[in-house]
Amino acid sequence: MEQTILVVEDDKMIRELIRIYLEKAGYEVVEAADGEEAKEVFLTRHPCLIVLDLMLPKLSGEEFCTWVRAQERNEVSIIMLSAKSRTEDKINGLKMGADHYVVKPFEPEELLAHIEAVLRRTGQFCQKIAHNGLCIKPRKGEVVLFDQDIKLTKHEFNLLYHFMENPNKVISRESLMEQLYPYAEKIVSDRTIDAHIKKLRKKIEENPAEPQRIITVRGMGYKFVAE
Repeated sequence: MEQTILVVEDDKMIRELIRIYLEKAGYEVVEAADGEEAKEVFLTRHPCLIVLDLMLPKLSGEEFCTWVRAQERNEVSIIMLSAKSRTEDKINGLKMGADHYVVKPFEPEELLAHIEAVLRRTGQFCQKIAHNGLCIKPRKGEVVLFDQDIKLTKHEFNLLYHFMENPNKVISRESLMEQLYPYAEKIVSDRTIDAHIKKLRKKIEENPAEPQRIITVRGMGYKFVAE
C-alpha cells in the first residue's frame, strides 16, 4: 500500500519539484493548486500527509488547515510551507494543527527528511487503500466514503478489502468464496456471494441498482472499478 501525500501549492514549479522528489522516494503524490481544490482532493484521495503552502488563492492554507482539523477522522499529518520565518509565525502554525513548519526557500532533501520523520511516527495510521472517495483502513477496520463512516459486517469488509486490493480485475465467484470462506466445502453457494455484494452495494454505491464501483461481468464474476 503506497502512502499518499497531498501537495497543496499554487506555484507550479515548486509543486512539480516536490512531486518529483517524493515520487522518487516511493510515495504516491496528488496535487492541488488552491485551498478549494485541496478540499476536494482530500475527500477523494484520503492522503496520509499534506504538504501545505500557506499563501493560497481561493482558500488560504490557514483556513484549509483549520477545515482539515475539524474533520472527524483527524489522523492526517500536515507540514506547512511558508516564507514567514519569525518564531511567532512558526508557533501559530503549530498551534493551528501543523506537525512541522518548513520555511521557504527550502531544499527538497530537507522537506523529504521532515516527511519521513513524521511518517515514522504516524505510519501505522497510513495503512489504507483509497479509490474515488472510498477509503478502507485494514488495520483499523474502518471504511470511509468521502467524509462518511460506512459500517460493514466482517464478510462485507473482507469482500471490499479484496476488491480494493485488486482494482479493475475481474474476480470470479469461486475466488470470492475462497476468500470469504477458506475452510468451507460446498455449503457456500454463489448466491451467498451475490447476497453479500448486494448488501455491500447498498452501502457504497450512489445508486445500487446501477452500480459504478462493483460491477457484474456477465459469465465471469465481479470487478471493482477504480480510476
